[in-house]
Amino acid sequence: MSARYDYVVVGGGTAGCVVAARLSEDTDSRVLLLESGGPDSKAEISDPPAWPSVWGTEVDYGYRTVPQAGTGGAAHDWPRGHTLGGSHSINAMVHLRGHRGDFDQWARMGCTGWDYDSVLPYFRRMESVPGRDARFRGTDGPLRPAPSAAPNPLSQVFVDAAVAAGHPRADDFNGADGEGAGWHDLSIADGMRQSTAAAYLRPIRDARPNLTVATGARAHRLLFDADQCTGVEYRQDGAGHTVYADREVILSAGTVDSPRLLLLSGVGPAADLEYAGVDVVHDLPGVGRNLHDHPLCNVVYEAAQPIPPGNTNHAETSMVWRSDPSLTGPDMQLMFMHVPFGPPALPAPPNSFTFGLATVPQARGAVRIAGPDPSAQPLIDPNYLGAERDVLRLVDAVAVAREIAAAHPFDAWRGKELHPGPDARDQHSLREFVTRATGTYFHPVGTCAMGTGPGAVVDLDLRLRGVRGLRVADASVMPRIVCVNTNAATIMIGEKAADLVRGREVAGSVS
Repeated sequence: MSARYDYVVVGGGTAGCVVAARLSEDTDSRVLLLESGGPDSKAEISDPPAWPSVWGTEVDYGYRTVPQAGTGGAAHDWPRGHTLGGSHSINAMVHLRGHRGDFDQWARMGCTGWDYDSVLPYFRRMESVPGRDARFRGTDGPLRPAPSAAPNPLSQVFVDAAVAAGHPRADDFNGADGEGAGWHDLSIADGMRQSTAAAYLRPIRDARPNLTVATGARAHRLLFDADQCTGVEYRQDGAGHTVYADREVILSAGTVDSPRLLLLSGVGPAADLEYAGVDVVHDLPGVGRNLHDHPLCNVVYEAAQPIPPGNTNHAETSMVWRSDPSLTGPDMQLMFMHVPFGPPALPAPPNSFTFGLATVPQARGAVRIAGPDPSAQPLIDPNYLGAERDVLRLVDAVAVAREIAAAHPFDAWRGKELHPGPDARDQHSLREFVTRATGTYFHPVGTCAMGTGPGAVVDLDLRLRGVRGLRVADASVMPRIVCVNTNAATIMIGEKAADLVRGREVAGSVS
C-alpha cells in the first residue's frame, strides 16, 4: 500500500510536531507525520510530578548504552520518548534555551545563520510569556513556559544559598543574561505538561485536512532514486506501507533514531555499513558520530526536616556558570532537585535533596547499528568521561555544590552528606566518586551534525549532504551541545527548519 504527500515528517517528537504543524499552515501542502509510538494519552504524561513514573513504560523506547569505560564499565538506561511529543512528553519539563555563547559558538564552528541573534526570533516565536523583556521573550507563541506556579520551599532555599555563596542571581535565564542561580521556566501550563504535541499539534490536528498524523508507524527505511530521497517504508499494525514525498522528507526521529534510520537505509560511514551487512547507498562518514550528552553527577544530602511533596517537576531552580572565566560562555550547570536523584548504585532515602552537576563535554561517542534488522536495538556509546577535562570539571563542581550546601540558608535543612559523603575530600576519592556517580542527563545530541567540514551530516539549511529531498531537524543536528537542557533549543530547530523547508528567510522580524 502506498500514498503520496508533499512532505513526510518522520518522528512526532519535540521537533517533528513543530515541523508538521508549521508546514501544514500552508493549506495547499499535504503533510504526513509518522510517529512510532502511540498517542500522548497516558495520564501520567500530563501530570508534572509523575514524570519519573513513565520511564520504562510503553511510552519509552527503553534504550541502554553499551558499557562505559569512563563510568567503571556501567551501562546506562537512556529513556527516550515513544509517543507523540517524543521525549518532550516524558522529560522533566525544564525550559532553558541555552546561553548566547552556545549559538555564537555554532557560528564560529561554521554554522553561519545559527548565531544567537539569528535564532533568537525563533525562540521568541515559539512562546507566549507576557510581562517579560520583549527584546528576548515572545508574546504570541503556542508554548507558555514560566517558573513554578506552586514552588517547593526548598527551591528558594537553594537560590538564596547560591547567592550567599557568592554567585549572581539570574532574573530570567531565557532573557538578557543566562548566568547565575535562579528560577528556570517550566513546560507546564494550567498545571499540566505542555509538550510540543500538546501546544503545536493538538489544537490544529482536527482542523487541518491537509495534515495526517499516523501513530504506531515505525519507519524502517528511507527510499532513494539515485541521489534523491523519494519516500519512506514503515510498518503500522503489523502491515508494511510505503509513502512518497513529492517535495521533501524531514527526518525528526531524534539523536538515536535519525542516524539509526539513515544507517538502516544505507547512508553513513561505508565501512560501518558494510560491517553491519547493509548495502551502501551514500557514504557519509559523520552519520552517527559526534554523539555527546551532558554527563550528570549527583551530590545528595539527607534533609534535616521533612521536605514538602513537589507540585511541579521536582526541579524548579538551577545555576549556570563558567568553569574558566576566560570562556566565551558558561559550560557548567547545577540542577537543584528537592528529591533524591542518582544512579541505582547510589541510593538515598526519600527525604533527601540533590545537586545535579553537568558539564559541556569534550568527549564524543557514536550511535551504530549491529545489523540490518530494523527491530534490533542500536549500539549507543556516549563515551562518558572519555576526556580528562570532563572529569576535572565535575570534580570541581562537587566543591561548588558543597559550598552552596554549606551556606546559611540551608542551615535548617542540611542533614548528612550522603554522596559523595564527608570522607571524600582528596582528589583520588573525588575522582572515584565522579566515576561511580556520573550518568546521563538525558540530553543526547550531535549524531547528524550540522556544519561545513568533512564530519558534517547536514548543511546549514539542514539538508543531508549529497542527497536531495531530505533534511534532518532535531537535536541530532546540534554541532555542539548547549550548556543547559536541550529541549528548548530542539524546538527552535524545528521552528527554523520549517521556514527553511518553505524557503522563508526570517531575520529579526519574527513576531
